[in-house]
Parts: sequence; C-alpha cells; structure tokens
Amino acid sequence: MSGNVPEIDTLQTDGFSPEEFVGCLTFSNIHFSYPTRPTVKILDGISYEVNPGEMVALVGHSGCGKSTMIGLLLRYYEQSAGVVALDGIPLRDYNVSWLRSVIGVVQQEPVIFCATVAENIRMGDDSFTDEELEEACRMANALEFIGKLSEGFDTVIGEGAVQLSGGQKQRIAIARALIRKPQILLLDEATSALDTESEHAVQQALDKARQNRTTISIAHRLSTVRDADKIIVFEEGHIVEQGEQVERRICDSGPIRIRHAFVFIHNSFD
Repeated sequence: MSGNVPEIDTLQTDGFSPEEFVGCLTFSNIHFSYPTRPTVKILDGISYEVNPGEMVALVGHSGCGKSTMIGLLLRYYEQSAGVVALDGIPLRDYNVSWLRSVIGVVQQEPVIFCATVAENIRMGDDSFTDEELEEACRMANALEFIGKLSEGFDTVIGEGAVQLSGGQKQRIAIARALIRKPQILLLDEATSALDTESEHAVQQALDKARQNRTTISIAHRLSTVRDADKIIVFEEGHIVEQGEQVERRICDSGPIRIRHAFVFIHNSFD
C-alpha cells in the first residue's frame, strides 16, 4: 500500500472558510503539467482576472488548456507554478470543501442518476426546501417540463427509467448547481453537445443563472459568448488574445486571433 500523501487534502478541516466574499478570481503566471507528462506544458504563463459578477469566456481549440483552468479552480489539481487567488487570497489557503461549495459547475455531459428528479437536484442534501427546489428549476427553465412528467419531481429518471432529452438533462444539471446558490459559476462547454432548439432553451437558463455571479464559460459556439464581458483566446497553453465586448471581436477591425477563433467556432458548430 502506498504511503504517498495526496497533494490536495479534500478532507482537511482547517483552511479559510469566510461567511462572505466578493468573488474576484485572479490567475497569476500559471504553469501546469500533468504528473504523468511533466515535460508537456498544458498551461504556460497564464495570467488574467475575472472581476466580481463578470462573465469571462475562454475559447480556443480542444486541448489548449481551457478545461484545466476549471480543474485548478476546483482544486482537482495544483499548478506547477504561479498563484490562483480568490479575493486576493491563494486558493490553497481556503478550506477545500468550502471552496467547492461556493462554486457551481455545469459540464458538457451532465450526470443523471437513476433517482427522482428532486433527488437528482438535491444530491443527498435534504436541507433544501421544496420552495428552493422549485425556484432553482424555475431559474433553470426546467419547471415546465418537470411539471409534464408523470410524477413531477417524484418521477424516477436516468438509466432504466424515464429518459430525458439532452436539453432537459442539462437544465436539471443547471438547477442542481443553482439550488446551492453559488457565487461562482463554471460552465464547461455546457451547450456544445446540444441541437439548436435545445441549446436555445439551455442558453436562456444559463443567461439567468449567471446574473450577479462571477462566471467562467468555456465555449465552442459563438452564441455562447455573445454577452461575455471579456473573451480570452487560448492556444497551446498560452493566452494569445484577450479583450472586451464580443462585437469588437467579430468585426473586421478586431484582433486577428480573436476573429480566427470565432471563425473556427462558427464554421465548426453553427
């Protein structure tokens, strides 16, 4: 049996757990390589800031390091060098469980368990009231289709039970994130696997979900980043361009790499 101690102790009871925080995220000269491939740099000198309540979109080809940023924020990994900070305090100084409790995550492929709709959203936390459950589903644009299920919130969904569409599953995942009232929201290609109709419903839910929340969105579709406050383009572990207002990036006068990234997104998915 190995005596190795995990680099990140998820069971730690110490660490900073503030009752309130602002929600400013800063990445300062971040370098990262996976332990199994230490010579391959996934992130190489990444620096940017996400202001409280701001939505920042990360775009770029697959494998350029975007999703690794989410792993660092959730402390699934530890960067090789540099500092990731929340409100000026390094993430490693926070209690890991507390940190993850204030971050909501919506991924490309939501996990749906063979359980009731309510159980899928509550995820074992029975402290959430029925009113909180309904409000989260309302914000996620899920209340209407849940009401049409045979048993409503008590309908068993998942493998071997009632099957939901991709868009419905994603809205359940959004409700699951929102019921915990996270101040930080991470969207990891949350609409990239959906058809146009489903994407529209989910995108509306995401637009509501990110209001007054610090949001990082990894995107492969132009429609996902139209309302971003800032767009950051990744290429082979580097930031090659960043700026404000999507409209400036798709006009002829915008930075060339931003336009090329958008052309790639547009041609690949729209």
